[in-house]
Amino acid sequence: MIPWLYDYLKEVTNNDVQLLRYITSRAGMACVCSFVISLVFGPKLIKRLISLKLGQPIRTADEVNKLAELHDGKAGTPTMGGVIIVFSVMLSVLLFTRWSNPFVIVVTFVFLGLAAVGFIDDYQKVKKKNSKGISAKTKLLLQVIVGLIAGLYLYLNKDTSEFITRLYVPFNKNPIIEDMGFLCIPFFILIIVGCSNAVNLTDGLDGLAIGCSISVALAYAALCYLVGNQQLGENYLLIPHSRFAGELTIVCLALVGSGLGFLWFNCHPARVFMGDTGSLALGGAFATLAICSKHEILLIVVGGVFVMEATSVILQVLSFKIRGKRIFRMSPIHHHFELKGWHESQVITRFWILSLLCALIGLATLKLR
Repeated sequence: MIPWLYDYLKEVTNNDVQLLRYITSRAGMACVCSFVISLVFGPKLIKRLISLKLGQPIRTADEVNKLAELHDGKAGTPTMGGVIIVFSVMLSVLLFTRWSNPFVIVVTFVFLGLAAVGFIDDYQKVKKKNSKGISAKTKLLLQVIVGLIAGLYLYLNKDTSEFITRLYVPFNKNPIIEDMGFLCIPFFILIIVGCSNAVNLTDGLDGLAIGCSISVALAYAALCYLVGNQQLGENYLLIPHSRFAGELTIVCLALVGSGLGFLWFNCHPARVFMGDTGSLALGGAFATLAICSKHEILLIVVGGVFVMEATSVILQVLSFKIRGKRIFRMSPIHHHFELKGWHESQVITRFWILSLLCALIGLATLKLR
């Protein structure tokens, strides 16, 4: 909306209102806007969720005795708090971005699509009063469908297809694959499904997932700005350039502002959980931002904590099936450290530090070409 207001004022008054034109100024406004919206509407939504008795079911003592004791006080804390994130981000995106930008369209679609999948899952959990939700197969199918539609949109769009089918890796200024062709679609699906589930697995402690998400969003805000800025990105840092990527900086900082606002209520002891509504949406957004900025492989570094959490689950399952033994006391790995005696706040803070370091390392690789 703001970009069109800028165009209108320039045409009618012949005055160039620079503040409304620059990506950096609009990104800053989006960040502040989403933060304020989260703070204002957060308490109202939390009260509403409590009145509807949409509390988070906690695993029973029969399943995990010690963990049930540690998390006993969390029972009944309202979930679906991801609605706060989705609402504040979308309002900021509508206000401060150019809606016609194909990258903004596809990131928004994946964000909303996976938020809807997560909302259905959360609703099933609170309705059935268990921690299972919809079946894993159904959830995976819905995630694949969202990823497929996003991949097809980018591949078939003449404005994005040439750029989007290249594959880049860190430390290399040239693409290792010039044209993936139709194979880019399953590749995109894998990234979207993998990242959304990784963030979902990380969301097990108060503020853990959203704190790590803020670091990732900040890193991709810088990446998207550089990819969209030909002089700084392509000419100086030798990274790929797309004229559509700069606008994603605004989306990233809307995620940052919303994340900070949500953390206000989600920090220990949490008043609300984001649930799958928030975690799947955030993971899908990060995956699509990585795809559109052509830094998909770098997401492994920037989102290192998410990768670590998902890997711990995969290794635990494989080890138990092959060897009949567990590697960790419990997975995801944040529960392993809890059961080893780390206080919840220690786990959260240390993982935040790791996430920030991963983001900084990821950004540092841009200078090494």
